[in-house]
Amino acid sequence: MQARTGSSRLPRKVLRPLAGRPVLEWMVRAARAAQGIDDVVIATSTSDKDDEVETLGKRLGAKVVRGSEDDVLSRFMLAIDATDADAVVRLTADCPLCDPKLISAIVSMWRVDPSLDYVATTLIRTLPRGLDVELASRSALQVANEEAESFHRIHVTSYLYDSKSAFRTMGLVVQPAANDLRVTLDTAEDGDLLDAVVRELGDQPPAWQDVVDLLRSRPDITQINAKIRQKKLADG
Repeated sequence: MQARTGSSRLPRKVLRPLAGRPVLEWMVRAARAAQGIDDVVIATSTSDKDDEVETLGKRLGAKVVRGSEDDVLSRFMLAIDATDADAVVRLTADCPLCDPKLISAIVSMWRVDPSLDYVATTLIRTLPRGLDVELASRSALQVANEEAESFHRIHVTSYLYDSKSAFRTMGLVVQPAANDLRVTLDTAEDGDLLDAVVRELGDQPPAWQDVVDLLRSRPDITQINAKIRQKKLADG
């Protein structure tokens, strides 16, 4: 789980309260509720600004590794070394509505066929942005760490699906598609929408279907962040 306080559009967003608990705590709670997860690791930076992230992570009982602020891939390699994991589920700490059942499904797909290098909900995006779950095998991340450059090191997994290397990938898609919706936290408007969703669905990791159903039925909520555009991959 990558987390730092230095976001350009919404600094300290991972520590932002949501229904009385920090967004990062929502993420740790969702990961712990998923089936097939052995360890929860927060990968933050060595910047003094991220001391609070480490303190919170340890308070929540998660393992914490600290590395380069910009080379996020190298932080994931530290997480692998800290756990001896054979695969890593990548979550970003700005997605507090992450559904534990989606995490479980991605892990299950990989456990059925461990020869897969990368399993994700994002190869063909059909879920709302902010419900992303990715899994990469240890060996695939090791190759990426040796070969990847530039923005691939910021985005960790992009080398696995956007390079000429022959990685074996599998995607999870849902129907009807809901990829026009946005429940990630990157701006103040995103935070306002998340507050509104949680007021309706309560202080528990929600099922992704309930999130979609709510937003489809409440255009007054979806319009809160409707004008926000996701940064492009190469923007960092």
